[in-house]
Amino acid sequence: MRQISFYILRRLLYLIPQVFVVSLITFVVVRLLPANPAFKLAGPAASAENIHQIEIRLGLNKPIFTQFWIYLNDLVHGNLGNSFVSGREVLSDIGDFLPPTLELLILGLFFAFLIGVPLGVLSALGGGKGIASRFSIGYGLLAGAIPDFWLGLILIYVFYSKTGLAPPPLGQIDTNVVYEKVTGAAAFDTLVTGNWNGFGSALGHLVLPLVTIVFVYMAPIVKFTRSSIEEIYYGTEFIDQYRANGLSNRAVIFRALRNGLPPVITIVGVLFGFLLGGLVLIESVFAWGGLGQYAVSSIQNSDFSAVQGFVIVAAIFNLAVYLIVDLLYFAVDPRLRAR
Repeated sequence: MRQISFYILRRLLYLIPQVFVVSLITFVVVRLLPANPAFKLAGPAASAENIHQIEIRLGLNKPIFTQFWIYLNDLVHGNLGNSFVSGREVLSDIGDFLPPTLELLILGLFFAFLIGVPLGVLSALGGGKGIASRFSIGYGLLAGAIPDFWLGLILIYVFYSKTGLAPPPLGQIDTNVVYEKVTGAAAFDTLVTGNWNGFGSALGHLVLPLVTIVFVYMAPIVKFTRSSIEEIYYGTEFIDQYRANGLSNRAVIFRALRNGLPPVITIVGVLFGFLLGGLVLIESVFAWGGLGQYAVSSIQNSDFSAVQGFVIVAAIFNLAVYLIVDLLYFAVDPRLRAR
């Protein structure tokens, strides 16, 4: 237990230089873009003098090293700056847009893991000849060829436009439902406040986005589970020893799965980091109002502070996810604890 605590502390200390490097690279790259937020704010008909006055107000006329020092000092104090467009603190904006994305992301990967791992195990045990094996191979090829936004549009067309089984793709909840906002994630907020009418509405809006995420992004989970289980179940001596000792096939499969989980946990962590900002197309299709849409809007409006804030928050979340992945390694793999 002491070793794990020391490991967590060491990883948290690594977080400081990593965030510094990410902030430096992002700061420089953003300012190398051929865009001027002062011009965006002033409008195309503004004079050069008006644009210059806005640059002075935003501090964009100062040397880039001075700007970075000011930004770094604010970052140390937990201030990500103010959005040039909304005028609010970037941290407040991200706090509004992050919960809907996390709700969609966590639920999507949870169901992808819940369905994908058993399917990968069945596929591996089939040896490439059973129904599960053939289905997983065909599914993997199909899911890899379908863009997520296209699948979302097809689901909307079939289940909303044609059959009316799904609610309109206009956000997290019906527009006529009033609920108390706790985090900004509608399904979670209505659940914890006991608003069952609102909770049912939020679940209805969740179905199609979740189906889209699970169908497209479950494929690598199935593939990694299958390859990992095949390698362990058919090619390791300790599995043969378990069989020789008379363990049931179910017990042998369980032990093979436990030893084969680390690569699967890794791919889930990678998907989490990728989808934190990569859900933008799905969010746009379903008008979800999440963090991905906020990032794209910030880039289009040359909102430097918002773009930098998004990258910093995404980096911290990624580092936190990889720390959780490492801790899960300790939980499922006794060899790491022995070391």
